[in-house]
Amino acid sequence: MNTQNLVKQKLAQPETITVIRQVLETYDSVPRSTIAQRVCERLELFNARGKPQRAGCLKALRELERAGHFELPTARRCPVRGSPRRLTGPVEPPRDVPARAGDVQDLVLVKVETDVQVRIWNELMLREHPRGAGPLVGVQVRYLIGSAHGWLGGLGFGASALQLKDRDRWIGWDAEARQQHLHRVVGLSRFLIRPMVHCHNLASHLLGIALRQMPGDVETRYGYRPWLVETFVETERYRGTCYRAANWIEVGQTRGRGRQDRENRSAETRKAIYLYPLAADFRTRLGVGHEPLPSRLDIAEGLDGDAWADNEFSGARLGDLRLSKRLVESARIQAQVPGRAFSGAAQGDWPRVKGYYRMIDQPQYGAVTMAAILAPHRQRTLARMRAQQTVLCIQDGTDLNYSSLAQCEGLGVIGTNQTGASSRGLHLHSTLAATTEGVPLGVLSAQCWAPPQNSQAPSPPAHVTPIEQKKGFCWIKSLRDSNALAKAIANTHQVCVMDREADFFELFDEPRHRRVDLLVRAKHDRCTDGELKLFDTLRQSSVRSHLCIRVPRQSSRPKLSKQKARPKRQARTTTVALRYRQIDLLPPTYHKDKAPITLWAIHIREPSPPPNEQPIEWFLLTTCDIAGDEQAQQCIRWYTLRWRIEDWHRVLKSGCRIEELAHQTAERLKRAIAINLVIAWRIMLMTLLGRECPELPAEVLFSDLEITVLRAYAFKKN
Repeated sequence: MNTQNLVKQKLAQPETITVIRQVLETYDSVPRSTIAQRVCERLELFNARGKPQRAGCLKALRELERAGHFELPTARRCPVRGSPRRLTGPVEPPRDVPARAGDVQDLVLVKVETDVQVRIWNELMLREHPRGAGPLVGVQVRYLIGSAHGWLGGLGFGASALQLKDRDRWIGWDAEARQQHLHRVVGLSRFLIRPMVHCHNLASHLLGIALRQMPGDVETRYGYRPWLVETFVETERYRGTCYRAANWIEVGQTRGRGRQDRENRSAETRKAIYLYPLAADFRTRLGVGHEPLPSRLDIAEGLDGDAWADNEFSGARLGDLRLSKRLVESARIQAQVPGRAFSGAAQGDWPRVKGYYRMIDQPQYGAVTMAAILAPHRQRTLARMRAQQTVLCIQDGTDLNYSSLAQCEGLGVIGTNQTGASSRGLHLHSTLAATTEGVPLGVLSAQCWAPPQNSQAPSPPAHVTPIEQKKGFCWIKSLRDSNALAKAIANTHQVCVMDREADFFELFDEPRHRRVDLLVRAKHDRCTDGELKLFDTLRQSSVRSHLCIRVPRQSSRPKLSKQKARPKRQARTTTVALRYRQIDLLPPTYHKDKAPITLWAIHIREPSPPPNEQPIEWFLLTTCDIAGDEQAQQCIRWYTLRWRIEDWHRVLKSGCRIEELAHQTAERLKRAIAINLVIAWRIMLMTLLGRECPELPAEVLFSDLEITVLRAYAFKKN
């Protein structure tokens, strides 16, 4: 069954209603269920196993009767639904369950089929699951988690949600496609590991087993295989760690509406939406486009003046093909004169100006989002990353000041001056992919939000606030994104490079793919197993080698509201001592249950700085294996390239002048910012390629017309 039989739509056709009236005249004194059976036979309404869709037909007949199309036989009294079948007492608790999933004996998922299995499943859910046993609707497959130790819990799959805004946006389908293919999405409605079971990695391990077994069981029972699984996590009570460890994708949040919330009361709690694709090409099968695994791309491929905008923006799913085409044209026009308002860049072409602002001014909750605009560029970035053995995923944040936009809605507070006046704006946290030589490959992700104003109330202790609600969660979110991409670029080693703001325990404790590593500049002088703290331990360790490095010049900076004054520094070449050793990163006091994390610490220090100069000193923490001086020096070289993202921020603000954008809402600003993120990357790439690859043919980056103009300009200068 490739598409769902849309029973109601089919029965509502005028010619079909005529057939239904004929059936009613022929069978005028039979139960409604028999009428539904006969209608299914006449109209060939069968499911994938060839059985009549009697329940859906009967529901549609009742709705058409209420609309006045015909009159059905009087409904017979329906029997009252009984209570779920249960055991006479609680399920016996399991015994001697080991601490790790790999040590559980005879772990198996038992498909619930017999009466005894139904009673055990119901008893477990009614007693131990917060939402009870259901009932489940639509597709229904239940499992018991069996083992040699006893019953460990259970799972239940049912029909997916009828509508979910964030899920539907992520999939990219419209209402018609959703109606036709919704049966291909099943919901993990119940997942219970019994409260007395404490077994590390058991939940994620069971999810993997269930997702391998469930599609075949659904096909056996219903005649078709699902392509996607969804579930919901109540974030106030759970973190969803097991889903992320099993490679589920968090795509958004529910609005608090249940399946029967016809009055839009939103009485349910908001939950995080997690999806797991069972078919890699599910979008192609749904007919809504596809996101193929990116092929390899050379760094400068497809960046010439005629084609670059189409390559980097084409195919964006903005809810309307016309908007997608408008995005490509607008990016091309804006890139010709970066830093100017679009009306100036378009040189008074009113239809183009109007089309651009119509795209930017889409409804707040529409499909035109920062992520949707950047999605095609992200795919091209992945293609460029696949051509590299190692890629630096450089993270950093910057504040965007929009204090001049007094009427702009949705801005946050990015700081205060010495008089206490607040500066309004947005915070941008991005991940810029670069080669190990520092050539930028593209913008991998961007998060932009309005920072809330600091509350006057005392802040709760750090251990009380979930990490998802802390400011530093953006670093973890980008790391999770790298983990999720590791399968698509399996042969590429990702090194996430971050500055001192990312030095917190939860980041290092976050699960990582084996092809993803961290490189973070240390901020905190932590306690160690020895008598000395981290920094002094490294300073007093043996010197492994000496390096000759060049220290760039640094301009002076006056004291700002939250920054110290900085003296001027002349450029110089100096020698630094290199030290490194393995350390155990101890958990903070509010994470005493966590085990220490083993990392490598690298230290460089200038032993003899010039007079009146502060010595150069860095402390780096990394998950990369340091087997000798060469690996340590390599990590240092990689960290020096973190400044590439600072250069990119400078291009954004000075070249593209994104802080001079003027829109009425923060959401519209984000859309305009998204376009400029890619433009700034291209400007930066062209500059670096021109410096580092002067032999590169001009045709790689410029159109024929641009080359002609540049030659004429160069001839005039000479």
